[in-house]
Amino acid sequence: MGLTPAALAVDAGNSKTDAALVAEDGTVLGTARGGGFQPPAVGAEAAVETLGGIVARAARDAGLELRADVPLAGHVSACLANADLPREEEELAALVGARGWGRTSEVANDTFAVLRAGLPDDGSVRHGVAVVCGAGVNCVGVAGDGRTHRFPAVGRLSGDWGGGGGLAEEALWHAARAEDGRGADTELARALPARFGLPSMYALIEAFHLGDLAAARRHDLVPVLFEVAAAGDAAALALVRRQAEEITAMAAVAAERLGLADSPFPVVLGGSVVAARHPVLHERVLALFAERLPRAAVDVVTAPPVLGAGLLALDRLGAGPAACARLRAHYAARS
Repeated sequence: MGLTPAALAVDAGNSKTDAALVAEDGTVLGTARGGGFQPPAVGAEAAVETLGGIVARAARDAGLELRADVPLAGHVSACLANADLPREEEELAALVGARGWGRTSEVANDTFAVLRAGLPDDGSVRHGVAVVCGAGVNCVGVAGDGRTHRFPAVGRLSGDWGGGGGLAEEALWHAARAEDGRGADTELARALPARFGLPSMYALIEAFHLGDLAAARRHDLVPVLFEVAAAGDAAALALVRRQAEEITAMAAVAAERLGLADSPFPVVLGGSVVAARHPVLHERVLALFAERLPRAAVDVVTAPPVLGAGLLALDRLGAGPAACARLRAHYAARS
């Protein structure tokens, strides 16, 4: 008899969603990937409906059928972007639970998946801080007694700065003002339009404004920003250094509010911006942590966050370190 799914792990980010069916021994039985999870844009019910299609494809990959009357797995661990406020988390938990994908289910913000992916599997450490800097920025902290600290993380409205989207906007702002004379000169004014084969910032502004370039293509400008910063451009360097300061500030607040800062504790960094380990950003982050949080052990997690969702599910099921190691090995072999 073949293995059966003990857990359904879901990591749903702003740009992509991963689902995995996992046996109790950590074997991955089926996977699927889909688009971003964006309840603010389409509504919570529609977003979970789309999630259901991805889960159904993961089931087919495992040779199973998703049925409304039979749970697919024992436990569902769904780590979701845009589950930032308790009200959002509760609404999404109710919608996921009503789907009946598992006999039990838990919904958490996707930053918790990043934190779990960076912690050991023997249960020796369950406290720490995670900062995600990808399309946006977010941070969570967990104390040894289970207390958590979170930020609303809904963008500038809640005081956030940076992430890929924010960095692209800031780079465009500086470049536009450099070209038209309102701001200081910066190589960004030439490098950003060149990324798309355009001759000027005016042409790039026109292309984004009129839809010749999709808004999502702004994220293509983030690597250009880091290249220009590495070459010593003052405006680009200032943006990258501020991003490092924002990452450190979020982690420091979470650690201090939870009483973690006075003893050794892990800090897990994830998301596409930090995972790229751009030297200017990475080295500045490490320097700032050494100054403000000298007891922190900083690690960058590059494994897909669905690993963390799967580990949380195995923890809930009491599967043990060997099962967690098998699940980690699956994703390590694909990284």
